[in-house]
Amino acid sequence: MAMQLRWVLVALLLPGPIPGASLLCAEDPAAPTETPPPREYRGRRIAQTMHYTGAPWLTRESREREEDCSTMLQQLDVRPGMTVCDMGCGNGFYTLKLARLVQPGGRVLAVDIQPEMLRLLQARAAEAELKNIELIEGDVDDPKLPANQLDLILCVDVYHEFSHPEEMLAEMRAALRPGGRLVLVEFRGEDPDVPIKPLHKMSRQQVVKELEPNGFRLVREFQKLPWQHMMFFQRAEPPAP
Repeated sequence: MAMQLRWVLVALLLPGPIPGASLLCAEDPAAPTETPPPREYRGRRIAQTMHYTGAPWLTRESREREEDCSTMLQQLDVRPGMTVCDMGCGNGFYTLKLARLVQPGGRVLAVDIQPEMLRLLQARAAEAELKNIELIEGDVDDPKLPANQLDLILCVDVYHEFSHPEEMLAEMRAALRPGGRLVLVEFRGEDPDVPIKPLHKMSRQQVVKELEPNGFRLVREFQKLPWQHMMFFQRAEPPAP
């Protein structure tokens, strides 16, 4: 298993094939997965979900240096008392950080479709003595979020893996309070120097192409992260009659 995990990390990070390796990565047809096979949405091929055996990559030592996670969190402007969602939370790299930022009085809804990821997160939260995290096992077409309660939904390198993007966007839109934000952080598809496989990257144009028809409007961008777009959306309210 340790050898397989090492190949998972390398396969996710590097764009080219690795000769002789049995790659348990999201693009490998032989990789175990809990989601339906990939399909296309608005001209983009949907990536399969990264399997929970790749979870160590999410907490790798180099992540702060490669992605400038601290700056990304600062840009979110998360404050005490907020209700926020870490969508596709994995083993909780950002969940734990958000849980501290919303204290006192706030909570984090941690959503993932893989129960194994949620168990990993539960163990990490217990070790950190964080009790304001609610674990939610979502479906591929329903994150099971409460309606009209969330100040922020954060999707870090996960939206491109939604097998049912329209259904997920509709549910997330319904979960936001008025003025609430949906923040997408995605590896830049326009930049060939970002060392991530193309299937796990998105261009700014593609993000807008998918979210605007689903009832969202782009209200802000932060484009100074090393590898990723950071795009802030709010509900696009229908015009007054």
